[in-house]
Amino acid sequence: MRRLPLRQTATGCIVIACLLAACLWFNHGRVGRQLDSYLSVPVYDNGLLFFRSHGRNYAPDGYYYGQKWQCVEFVKRFYHQAKGHRMPDVWGHARDYFDPTLPEGAMNPRRGLAQFRNGSPSRPQPDDLLVFTDTKYGHVAIVTEVSESSLEVIQQNILGKPRQRFSLSVSNGVWRITAPRQPAGWLRVPDGHGGRGTSSRQFIEHIPGEVLLDFGVAGHRLDHSGARD
Repeated sequence: MRRLPLRQTATGCIVIACLLAACLWFNHGRVGRQLDSYLSVPVYDNGLLFFRSHGRNYAPDGYYYGQKWQCVEFVKRFYHQAKGHRMPDVWGHARDYFDPTLPEGAMNPRRGLAQFRNGSPSRPQPDDLLVFTDTKYGHVAIVTEVSESSLEVIQQNILGKPRQRFSLSVSNGVWRITAPRQPAGWLRVPDGHGGRGTSSRQFIEHIPGEVLLDFGVAGHRLDHSGARD
């Protein structure tokens, strides 16, 4: 086997290192910039590395939004700022926001929201929370517009798509979101609901010795030393 000269090998390594440094610099400049907003709640760029997070984000009152700038962080921040709603349980992957064991239209006690399956007699509405469970950690988004045949969502941490449109169909009084991907269902603030729940700081006290980081695409428990399980 013919070996590359040492000079060529070194040059190749330098070029690769420079390209990597340029990508990281470009990514750093993207992170945290505002991409869009809905009801005055901004969507921020998480950069090219969708699996990364950039520290915890809390409301001024101590309510925990999540890891910057994951999809879960945006939906909790949206419900808190635009709807005055505090989820009783602020933890979990995006897919955990839908509980498949609940009956249609029941209250999801972890989120303090009414839950509807994809294939529900209750048509999706603006401000509903869509939950996708078709990937390992799932995804969440907020509905902004609904027509007879489609709906639009706003979302965080989907590269190049802070807004996205989905097909919507109705058959025999049942509404279903069909493409480009199908959610497990949608959640909604019940009529007359006060939007009050347990704060994140209160919830942390219920888990002595560890804190659960809330990622839209990945999550881990950390002990006080910072070790992941």
